[in-house]
Amino acid sequence: MKTEWITTQLDRAAEILRQGGLVAVPTETVYGLAGSGLDPAAVEQIYEVKGRPAVKPLSLMVHDAQAMAQYCMQVPRAAYALAERFWPGPLTIVLQSRDCVPGIVRAGGETVGLRCPDHPATLELLRQAQLPLAAPSANPSGAPSPKTADEVLRYFDGKIDAVIDGGACGIGRESTIVDLSVTPYCVLRAGALPENTVWDALVRSMQVVGITGGTGCGKTTALNVLRDMGALVIDCDAVYHELLASSSEMLAEVAARFPGTVEHGALQRKKLGAVVFDDVQALEDLNAITHRYVCAEVDRRLRDWARMGERLAAIDAIALIESGLAERCGVVLGVTAPREARIGRLMAREGISRAYAEARIDAQKPNKWFAEHCDRVLENSGSLDTFQKTCKQVIQEVLA
Repeated sequence: MKTEWITTQLDRAAEILRQGGLVAVPTETVYGLAGSGLDPAAVEQIYEVKGRPAVKPLSLMVHDAQAMAQYCMQVPRAAYALAERFWPGPLTIVLQSRDCVPGIVRAGGETVGLRCPDHPATLELLRQAQLPLAAPSANPSGAPSPKTADEVLRYFDGKIDAVIDGGACGIGRESTIVDLSVTPYCVLRAGALPENTVWDALVRSMQVVGITGGTGCGKTTALNVLRDMGALVIDCDAVYHELLASSSEMLAEVAARFPGTVEHGALQRKKLGAVVFDDVQALEDLNAITHRYVCAEVDRRLRDWARMGERLAAIDAIALIESGLAERCGVVLGVTAPREARIGRLMAREGISRAYAEARIDAQKPNKWFAEHCDRVLENSGSLDTFQKTCKQVIQEVLA
């Protein structure tokens, strides 16, 4: 067999593939050894030429995200979100396979991986061939993956029908493989895309509502409405207190900046308060430390929620905007209430004096600030039942 060297004659490469031949193709990661993914005989040749174990399934190269419904079942919303973000690109998405995908491609399993390569020649080849291509890396199993057409020929000259010279591959590392066929979603192979980059894309595809407001305004009522709608609710004040008990790194930073405020691994709050509450710069330094750790923990929880295929989350924080957490939110709702109502709620809820309740409220931002900095304001000035209805109506509107 003479291996053809193809540069621009992609119609010739498409013809070879339709006839059951093998063509090495360029991608943005490494060169792939491609054959028709719907032709069991062509796929068997790929296994033979590579010396690939038959128990290892192959993925399919496809032209765009529309192929997911054609070759896969039970395609989750997350698959389209990742395809929109990373295709064409170095991400292989594993889904439940339809029966039209030959068993040899799936190595007898029930799933198949799909990938849309970011290379103009191979995308055009897919368009012309009108076939999904089974295309593992174009190297004998165990050998380094090739990054140029010359390297492919050193492996397979005379053993495959053609190689398309698309230049050197830019990334030189295989695609990341993410399994969306079960929850929690997981990365099966680390590759060109970092794992958290994949999960962060899913987080950005979720609906995340930020809830902020002063003490006694009624944020809990709005959060309960979201919780009843199936949202993950992240209470940043609770997160902060959990970190005080679990994050030795955060406490170490606090101790380094404010000596004497951490003793035997525990924060001495009165000592810290005596330092920061009369010193604006000290308070800013403390917030810079704690906000960074709280934000990282919020990100971790959002990723875990996205990996479960969930779509709705809420972040509750008084300092939602100042901390940068508002940037994670598609919409920020400010909850406000009349001063006298807040005072009464605080006194009843916490058993404190009126003077102490007034001092706490006066130390926080006024209602006007939330009106200026939030997307919508929920005014809690009536009965609990009325406010619950208002919350539900507004939240449904902003999520629609």
